[in-house]
Amino acid sequence: MSETFRPDNAEQLRDVLAWAASGSKRLEIVGSGSKRALGRPVTADHAVELGALSGISLYEPDELVLSAGTSTPLAEIEAALAEKKQQLEFEPPDYGPVLAAASGVHGGAPDKSNPQSGTLGGVLACNLSGPRRVKSGAARDHFLGFTAVSGHGTLFKSGGRVVKNVTGYDLSKLMAGSWGTLAVTTDVTIKVLPAPEKTRTVLLFGGDAVTGGRALAMAMNSPYDVSAAAWLSASLAARSPVDLASARKAPVAAVRVEGFGPSVEYRCGALREQLGALGATEELHSANSIRFWREIRDVMPFASPGDDRPVWRISVPPASGPAVVTALAAEDGADAFLDWGGGLVWLAVPAGADAREDAVRAAVGPTGGHATLFRAPSELRGRIPVFHPQEAAKAALTRRIKVAFDPADILNPGRMYAEY
Repeated sequence: MSETFRPDNAEQLRDVLAWAASGSKRLEIVGSGSKRALGRPVTADHAVELGALSGISLYEPDELVLSAGTSTPLAEIEAALAEKKQQLEFEPPDYGPVLAAASGVHGGAPDKSNPQSGTLGGVLACNLSGPRRVKSGAARDHFLGFTAVSGHGTLFKSGGRVVKNVTGYDLSKLMAGSWGTLAVTTDVTIKVLPAPEKTRTVLLFGGDAVTGGRALAMAMNSPYDVSAAAWLSASLAARSPVDLASARKAPVAAVRVEGFGPSVEYRCGALREQLGALGATEELHSANSIRFWREIRDVMPFASPGDDRPVWRISVPPASGPAVVTALAAEDGADAFLDWGGGLVWLAVPAGADAREDAVRAAVGPTGGHATLFRAPSELRGRIPVFHPQEAAKAALTRRIKVAFDPADILNPGRMYAEY
């Protein structure tokens, strides 16, 4: 009979994992459950819920460091940081609405009354980053240290409160993106940074993905310290709740600038002059700019109620993004937008037996990128590879790392790859 374990502290979690390892009992590791629909469906004998491992244990604004239990809600973290005018620089996304929209539960524009879902440990385990990644790096680049329990049932620590304390193997980088398959963190330490005084966004209207990609490249290569760059097709731009972005019902390239007021104003003016050679421009000020980038961050263009199309998350070199969009979004019922200056393609495809896997892999392969099946029914996620297939050498290395941390395959078995 399946049981659900709810450890109150790291020692109890260690005991649960040691028991599971001794009998090869497979465990699904759950924080808030907001990311259960990501990755392959887990095949487990029991569940371990980490909700009790919550709360901010250390926050030193002057030192730009915060430690918290792995299941601390992101909303709680962001509220504490906002009081000190600080933020999580990697801009963690909230995928709750876009995942729920496909199930018909809810969708639509984000609401201030519905705070950021998910947990700090969950976003680090999946290495999830928002639009500011082009400037500030991924979640793993802000992950300083942690305490965790391995699949051996061994409690261990890695890293410290500052980057220079990290000696030997930087295991934080390994845990970020392991999806809970190597160890279960009990508390984590992250770097935080000051929030910008002002945020503005330059919009450029018209043009296909290639023209949009050219605009993004111009902005990213400019001296104006751009913190985000995205492109939306006409149909997706029309869904935006930000009037200036949606009113023209035309494709839109968007470039964000943040910082001190006079500097932001100057840089936006310079970008509008530069990009104006490609088409008409507009400018979003703070409130609308923040709302627009929250939409991009959370993949809200695909969160309309009832939009149950499979969605791919495709990472490629920025110069390749427009061509991938052109190749894959041409089919009726498909649509796409670009983030990370063209390096991240979000692609929705018509429902089908294989979510167009062969076409997606074929388009991405020559670029050296990788494609992840982000949203799809569990049956489909269990049948085709969710994560990009690895070449033999990388697969062997991945397996050796898995065996080192979790030899009995008890942690989130099958979450990333069918064989473990």
